[in-house]
Amino acid sequence: MDGTVLIADDDRTIRTVLTQALTRAGCRVHATGSLAQLLRWVEEGRADLVITDVMMPDGNGIDTIPAIRKLRPDLPVIVISAQNTIVTAIRATEAEAFDYLPKPFDLPDLMARSGEALARRPRKLRPADEGAAHAGAAMPAPSDAAAGVSDPELPLIGHAPAMQNLFRMVARVLNADLPVIVAGEAGVGKTMVARSFHDFSDRKDAGFAILTSADTSEAAIQRARERAWGGTLLIEDPAALDSAAQARLIGFIESWETGSDRVHAPRLVSTTSAEPQADVASGRLRADLYYRLAGVTITVPPLRARVDDIPPLARHLLARASAHGLPLRHLSDAAMAAVRAYAFPGNVRELENLMRRLALTAAGNEISLAEVETALAQSAPAVVPAPHQPRPLAGAAPYPVPVEPTVFAPAGTRAGDPAASPLAQSVEMHLQRYFDLHGDHLPPPGLYDRIITEVERPLLQIALDATGGNQLRCADLLGINRNTLRKKLTELNIEVTRRRKLM
Repeated sequence: MDGTVLIADDDRTIRTVLTQALTRAGCRVHATGSLAQLLRWVEEGRADLVITDVMMPDGNGIDTIPAIRKLRPDLPVIVISAQNTIVTAIRATEAEAFDYLPKPFDLPDLMARSGEALARRPRKLRPADEGAAHAGAAMPAPSDAAAGVSDPELPLIGHAPAMQNLFRMVARVLNADLPVIVAGEAGVGKTMVARSFHDFSDRKDAGFAILTSADTSEAAIQRARERAWGGTLLIEDPAALDSAAQARLIGFIESWETGSDRVHAPRLVSTTSAEPQADVASGRLRADLYYRLAGVTITVPPLRARVDDIPPLARHLLARASAHGLPLRHLSDAAMAAVRAYAFPGNVRELENLMRRLALTAAGNEISLAEVETALAQSAPAVVPAPHQPRPLAGAAPYPVPVEPTVFAPAGTRAGDPAASPLAQSVEMHLQRYFDLHGDHLPPPGLYDRIITEVERPLLQIALDATGGNQLRCADLLGINRNTLRKKLTELNIEVTRRRKLM
């Protein structure tokens, strides 16, 4: 690697690490904590590559790129930032940065990208005339971000590679005239990603409309089209539309694509399940509609695929709750560890609900481990999500475990023993994981009743379903008195519907 690299970062440690790494690689390095100094070096024609932070004491690194471009149009700029939001990625792309990396970055990755940038070896231009140079070097006014003002309403944040790849893809196709499918599990933030295609695009000043399965008559589609003309039409879960509505929508899209004013037709952005092609294969989504919507498919990762993002997301959501009028809280270290360890099957939506609840109910400014554990135990759904697939305890990862409820382990056996049944193994695995998640601490009091309720409710519901709602047969199946069954149904608020059992 050969060339001169300019580094601008207000963190002395980062400047030192990058200087040493690039020097060892064979580069000449100049490092500064000032954007004004960076621009003076660029004006002097020293650089083959610029690496700049975003938030600097005297300005914003992204806002400085146009001034660098004016002095040296071919000079590559790599942006590094601790502001790991979709907005940062979009702004870096719009400013034509060579690349963008979130902090903390992987040093070998940054070195590899620096090598790619230096391989271009831009032709060194004569600095512009004095007047132009001074105009180009004028520092932009510090933005809110540069001034350290945090916007709690920023739509998406994430340092994990999966989210950074998503941010780059959104920035890359933001203003393309292609329909977009935003796929993902429930609660991952698909609608927020879909909105970003309008809110940060060239269409942001035009119309925006949302089309759902609630109203898909011809008149409703026409009204949505009129509101979104020249802007963006968001179609939420097109597979949920009935076949007639899907056919109507296809007809409208064809008319927009072939009409005389098609240049102003709305851009189509859709949100779907994590596997829209499976919806096509099952017949829920018409193939001809899918291919009209799937110009580009972007998948939003579930929260379990980016657990390192949970702590900053939790802090962000607590700040947003405060901005909406709730008390400003922060999580203790132990509480944050418990939140990070939880599986969040409901993804970001579940995390947001948890943070709002804790902001409202916490006894003090610092949220304790016990308060997090209590909130997680209370929020966990009480019914198993599918037959023969036990729901994990609050704090445990949701992974499917085969269950054979007809075989039970003899007393004294443990998981892993030949005599232990799959059901006993499953229960022990969940319980052990629940205890392990608390580390050196014990779970909150009342564990016995919580565990019994966790098992009792789905057992009664499945048994009632199997006996067609016949309480006498259900009590006989369970081996308990009918009055005992009725009492338990009342205590657990389980509704009983008598029906004929279909074979």
